[in-house]
Amino acid sequence: MAEESTKRQFYEAQIGYLLAGDVEGLIDNQYTDDATLVSFDNQIHGNAALKVYFKGYLEMLGSIEVVSTDKFVETADSLFFEATVNTNFGQAKVFDAWVLRDGKISHHFTGVYPPA
Repeated sequence: MAEESTKRQFYEAQIGYLLAGDVEGLIDNQYTDDATLVSFDNQIHGNAALKVYFKGYLEMLGSIEVVSTDKFVETADSLFFEATVNTNFGQAKVFDAWVLRDGKISHHFTGVYPPA
C-alpha cells in the first residue's frame, strides 16, 4: 500500500479534529495565527475568530461524517479537495482549498455545492 503524502495526513488530521469536536486543537495545530477562512458568506480572520466560528459551525451541523473524499490534489504549498459528508442537514458535497505556510493553513477557501 502506498504511503500517504504529508498533505494527505494533514487533511486526515483536520477531519479527526472536526469529528472529535476539538476546535482548540484544530485551530492551534492546523492554522497560522493570522489565518483567514473565506466562503461566499463569511471572511473570518485570526485564530480567536476562527475558534468562535468553528464552534458555532460544528454546533449548527450537529453531527458530521465524512462519507468519501471524492477529489484530492496537492501542490507544494496548497491542497484542494471535494468530499461527501453527512450532517444533521443530510448529505452534501463540499469543497475546500487550503494555502499552506510553514505547514499550517494560512488561507482556507470553503463551500458547499447546492443540492442537485
